[in-house]
Formats: sequence, structure tokens, C-alpha cells
Amino acid sequence: MLKFDVVSVTARTVALEVDNEECFYSPNRLNVYVNDEKVDEVNTNVFIIRNLMPNREYSVWLEDAVTGEKSERKVIRTKDETAVVNVKDFGAKGDGVSNDTSFIQAAIYACPPGGRVVFPQGIYLTAPVFLKSDITLELQRDAIIRGVKERELYPILPGALKSEDGEKGFYLASWEGNSAECFASLITGINVENVVITGEGTIDGNASFDTWWHEPKVKRIAWRPRTIFLSNCKNVLVEGITVKNSPSWTIHPLRCKNMKFIGLNIENPKDSPNTDGLNPESCDNVLILGVRFSVGDDCVAIKAGKRTADSSCSFEPSKNISVRNCLMEYGHGGVVIGSEMSGGVADVHVEKCIFNYTDRGIRIKTRRGRGGYIDGIYATKIKMNGVGTPFTINSYYFCDPDGKTEYVWSKEKLPVDERTPHIGGIHLNNITCINTQIAAAFIYGLPEAKIDNVVLKDIYVHFDVNAQPGYAEMLSFIEPMCRNGFYINNVKCLEIKNVKVENQLTEALIKLNIDEEHM
Repeated sequence: MLKFDVVSVTARTVALEVDNEECFYSPNRLNVYVNDEKVDEVNTNVFIIRNLMPNREYSVWLEDAVTGEKSERKVIRTKDETAVVNVKDFGAKGDGVSNDTSFIQAAIYACPPGGRVVFPQGIYLTAPVFLKSDITLELQRDAIIRGVKERELYPILPGALKSEDGEKGFYLASWEGNSAECFASLITGINVENVVITGEGTIDGNASFDTWWHEPKVKRIAWRPRTIFLSNCKNVLVEGITVKNSPSWTIHPLRCKNMKFIGLNIENPKDSPNTDGLNPESCDNVLILGVRFSVGDDCVAIKAGKRTADSSCSFEPSKNISVRNCLMEYGHGGVVIGSEMSGGVADVHVEKCIFNYTDRGIRIKTRRGRGGYIDGIYATKIKMNGVGTPFTINSYYFCDPDGKTEYVWSKEKLPVDERTPHIGGIHLNNITCINTQIAAAFIYGLPEAKIDNVVLKDIYVHFDVNAQPGYAEMLSFIEPMCRNGFYINNVKCLEIKNVKVENQLTEALIKLNIDEEHM
């Protein structure tokens, strides 16, 4: 019998996830029935039923369009809704020319708790707008929220808000792991909760190489905005919409709890700088489900702050994060942890995802100076195609001005202190990689703090015979590789079972400085 789970319910939508063994796509197309009426036909494991009425019961079931197999029925009650607020009633033109900022902001703040702010079809040119708690933003089909190009129209968020006695009171914004002043993002939420952003429309950051992508590492007035920035928020659902052309990271939750990102389409050009797809930083309980990524940097990058010589903030961990049934089509990495991880990252589960043509697949990056820990990382049921290096753990990542110092690149055993990062258990299971390019894996721990435990189980890596040399990871003094096997160095306990490599030009397994090994 077909099985499915209900993963979110709003006043107008229900998101479902099919329970099968496939990655992202269902084996056959599925007919979706609501109250015995066919409302959709889908081919993905995660999808959204739309245009429902508030506070009403619906009977939902699925049917395999090829075999006729049916699921059980589930009765779902939508949530209540207090009011509908149309931004055009507040003066927004939606003509792509007029500046609609103040009208959109007025509609948001006029919306009562439990209400829905609606963007009908149109192009809404706007500077950043700020969310408030207990509302829904709905972008209807062919509705586009588009950012203005002039950075002078973007408010500046200080890195932190201080109390009257001068002590830091509220961590507000960050740039690459450090508290820093940044431009507000097109959609900004600060300390809000119970918010839904939904619909079939688009949020367009409107960045280009003439504006935000020009000289991306130069701070001009403030650091670049994201497209959606959520700081210290709780219980936020973002579902269904397209988010594209981001000035920097596309969606950035910072110090948030209980977040769901479902059925999104995140698009940035392959050569756009630092346009990561979704970067939970120091967050707890995050679900990234059924999201399609094609970006200019990492697709998902899990972070937890960055220790530096002048760090003055406390570090918070990222934990309880699930990435499931997602499609990563382009990007530097599929699911990445670090390199900003000084607060610690734990309990990350990546499952039933597809990585196509990303530079790396599962990627962990850190270095001396970061401190912190990475532990409890699980990746299973993943398919990769054309990925440069499917698995990397790099303890010598050479980012930042001091990243190429001897302290970072030295392969000698150095003293262990608060700056030494710790990598615990990494579990990789049931993963198939075809048309691989550079190396099956590049795993390199520190000699003074070896990786605790690496488990490689039921993994198949097939190399493209026409592959070209490249760099498996970003660290000093590495040589290019091509069709290299599993390179593993400085691991306490290595467990390998049913690992197969084809078309490699080196030994399948290159193991150095392994304390304990189980085959």
C-alpha cells in the first residue's frame, strides 16, 4: 500500500511526503485526491495541496497512476484564519516600476494575528520589509516580490544590540559567522514566531554582477543582504515558493528554533558569488524537505559561528537538522557543515537526496582556530551523478586572511586547546555515485585531534573515464587529483563494509594513520 505522511498544515495548504525508498522522485506519477476529487498529479515525494479553505476537514488519499495502487485515507483539518489582507488594498501597485515598500509594510503590520497577507499576480518592487508574529504571507501564482537595486534603500542591521550599560544584549546579524552589520534582507524576520511564507510565487533578490555580486568581498556601507533572513525566530514555515538571484546567502536562519522549509525552488546562477541556498546557523530543529537547489555556492550549509581573535559573542550550536528528499543540481557542495562551526554541529541527518554536478557531495570543513565540534552526522540513501568528490572531511580548510598560515596548514601534531576543532562520528551509508570526477573521498583529520569514527557502508563509486584533474578540497599544498580512490588520513576508528570503486586510477582505499580499522 502507498504510504504518506502529513508534514505541515496551514489554513490553506497541506504538505505531504510519500513514504518510499526513492530519492526525491516517486517511482511513478501519483494522482492526488481530496474529498474523492482528483486535484493534482505529481512525480515527487514531497508536494503541497493548495487552495484549501480554513478550519475545514479534508479526506486525502493517493493513487499510483501506473499500477492503480491506493493509499489509506487521512482526514486533515486545516488551521483557522482570522482575516485576508490584500497588499493592493493598501496601495501596492505591483507594476514592477513603483516602489511598493511602505504599502507592503503597512499591510503586514495591519494584519491581525492569524491573518493572511496576500500578494496577487504582479511584480512588487520593494526595499526590505519586516515580518511580525502570527501571520501568513502568500505569494499567489505569478506574484513576484523583487528587490530594489539601490543599496541606499536597504536599512542596516547592527551585528548586535547593546544594553544601556554597554554590554551586548541581543545578537542580531552576522556575516560569515561573525557578528557584523549587514543590510536588511528583502524579507527580514527578527524575533518573530508562528509565521508562514507560502504560495506559488517568487521572491527575487534581483542581484546581478552590476550590483550585489560586484566585488563581493568588499564591504560597501554594510555587508550584503540575504534574500530571506530570520534572526532569533521560532516556528516558521517557508513552503512552495521560488527564491532566486540572491545578493548573498539565499535563506539564512540565525539562532532560530523549529523551522520548516518545504517544497521550495532555490535558483542562483552557477557563477554568482556566495549565493548558498539555505544556511541554518546556530539553529535547533530544522527540517529541509523536498527543496530543489541550483546555486552558485553550497546548496545547504550548516553553520554555528566562527571563533576569531576578536570574537566577543557566545557561540550557539546547530543541532537536530534533517535534510530529506531534496535535489541539488549545481553548487559547490550538496550538504555542507562548516567552516563556521565554533558553536558545534550535531545530529544532522541527510536522507533520500540527489546530488547532480555539485563540486562535492557531503562536505565537512573546518580548521585549527575554529574550536567547536562536529558529531552525529548521518547520510544515507543518496544518489550522486557527476559530483567532483562525493565525500570530504577537511580539517585544513584555508579560508580567511589567516587561513594559509603555518598554524593552519602544518601536518605536525600541535598542542590541543580551545582552538582545536573536534570531529566525532560520521556515518555514510547506502550511497551510489556515478560519473565521479576527482576522488571518491578526501578525509583528512588533524594529527593531534583525529576524527573519532568514520563509517563507510554500502557505497558504490563509479568514475567517469573522461574525468579531468581537479582539487578534491581547499587546503594548502594539495596536488590535483583525477579518479582517485578513498583517501583517508588521521582517523581513530575506521569502519568499512561493502565499498566498491570502479574506473579509479589509484588504489581504491588509501589509508594513513588509522588507529583502529574494521572491515
